[in-house]
Amino acid sequence: MHLLGGRVSTAVSTGPLDFLLERFGERPGAEAIVWRDESTTYGRLAELVAEATARLVEAGVAAGSVVTVEADFSPNAVALLLAAVQRRCVVVPLSSAVAGDRDNFRAIAETEWIVDLDDQDAVRVTPTGRTASHELLRTLRERGHPGLVLFSSGSTGASKAAVHDLVPLLAKFEVRKRTLRTIAFLLFDHIGGVNTLLYALSNGGCVITVSDRKPDAVCAAIARHRAELLPTSPTFLNLLMASEAWTRHDLSTLRTITYGTEPMSENTLRRVHAALPAVTLQQTYGLSELGILRSQSRGPDSLWVRIGGEGYELRVVDGLLEIKAKAAILGYLNAPSPITEDGWFRTGDAVEVDGEWIRILGRRTEIINVGGEKVYPAEVEGVLLEMPGVAEVAVHAEKNAITGQLVAVRVRLSEPATAAEFRRQMTAFCKDRLARYKIPQKVTVVDGPLHSERFKVMRRAS
Repeated sequence: MHLLGGRVSTAVSTGPLDFLLERFGERPGAEAIVWRDESTTYGRLAELVAEATARLVEAGVAAGSVVTVEADFSPNAVALLLAAVQRRCVVVPLSSAVAGDRDNFRAIAETEWIVDLDDQDAVRVTPTGRTASHELLRTLRERGHPGLVLFSSGSTGASKAAVHDLVPLLAKFEVRKRTLRTIAFLLFDHIGGVNTLLYALSNGGCVITVSDRKPDAVCAAIARHRAELLPTSPTFLNLLMASEAWTRHDLSTLRTITYGTEPMSENTLRRVHAALPAVTLQQTYGLSELGILRSQSRGPDSLWVRIGGEGYELRVVDGLLEIKAKAAILGYLNAPSPITEDGWFRTGDAVEVDGEWIRILGRRTEIINVGGEKVYPAEVEGVLLEMPGVAEVAVHAEKNAITGQLVAVRVRLSEPATAAEFRRQMTAFCKDRLARYKIPQKVTVVDGPLHSERFKVMRRAS
C-alpha cells in the first residue's frame, strides 16, 4: 500500500537521527512496526521516512518550524515524527486522548504546521499562518537543534507544555541495548510512548501497536505478535488482574513488564507477580520534564528501586525527590521554569530512602493528612482492589472539621451494591489490613471508569 503520495526520494539529509536511520539499513527485512496486524519492515520504514522528508520539504516546512503530528503509532505517523526530528523541527505529538484540547495546545505551542493523519493513515500538511516567537522556541532554532513539546496530563490543574532540546534526550538511544518485540501501550504524546518508540527502533526491535488498550485486547496482541515487553501503568495492571484476561491468552513470550507513570501498591505488585511468575516486573521512573531514567528494582515484588544512570543526579529534600539531568527540559511554554537556580527539578514525589534505593510513595499534592497522619492513596487502593466485586477505585482527600481531612473513595463495582452496603463490607475487610485512620470514611459508587485515557487513576483534588 502506498501510504505517502508525491515524489519519493531515498536520500535523507544528515541530521540528529543519522545513527537511527543507519540501523534501519542493517535490518531491512526485519519487522519494525505492526499496525492493525500488518507488518512494516525497517526497509519500508526507511522509505517512509524519506517520503515524509520530501513531503515536509515540498510543503515548505523549514528547520526550526513548530510542527504538531496528530496521530497514533501508525507507520506514517512514526515516519513523519522521525522526519521532522531529522529536519530539526520542534515536534509536538498529539494523540486522540487530547482531541478536545487540540486547538488550545496548538495555540500554546505556537504551532506553525499541522500534520494530521486520518484513519487510513493518509497525511495532510497544513500551515497555520502563525509564527512561533516564544523564547524557548527561539533558543532551539538558534542552536539548530530539534525540539519536543509534551503536554502534562493536567490532572492537578492546567496542562503544562514542557519543551525539550532533543539532542541530549536522544543521546542515550545511541547506545545499543536489547532487541525486543514491544507493545506500544503508552500513548504517542506521552514521554513513555516516545521512549518506547525510540528504544525499540534504535535496537532493531518491533513496535506492536494497539488501538484498543483494554486488558483482553492487549493480551491478545501479546499472544498474536509474540510480544516480549509490555511498558504500562499500575492502573492497567489492576484492571488486568480484575479482568483475569491473562488467563485467557497465551502470554508465554512475555518476558518483562515495566510499570511507571504513577505509584504502585504492594498488594497489586504481589498479585501480578503471583499471576505471572515467569515475567520480570521492573519499576521505571520518568517525567515529561526529564525523560525516562534508567532503573533497577530490588526484587520482582519489591517497590524499592534504584534510578539514575549517566547524566542524572538525585537528592531528597524534606522527603521529596529532586533530580538534576542533562536531558531536563528547557522550561515550560505556559508556566514559570520548574528548574531551581542550581539546576534541580523538583518532582513533587514523596519518597523513602534506604541507602541507594528509594520507594516512591506518591505525589505530595495527593497525600491525605488525617489529624497529622499521612495516608498515601495507592496503599489504600491496593487493599480495596483485593475485595471481591471491586473493579476500580480512586482514593482522595475531603475536608473534615475535626481531623482536617478524611479519606474518601470512589469505587466502580463489578457486582451491584449500594454505597452503604459496600462501606460495611469494606470496613470489615480493611479492619486487619489498614490502620483505622486509613480506612475510607466516605464512599461513592460510580458507573464509569476511574482512569484516564493514559491509564492513570483519576483522583479528585482535595
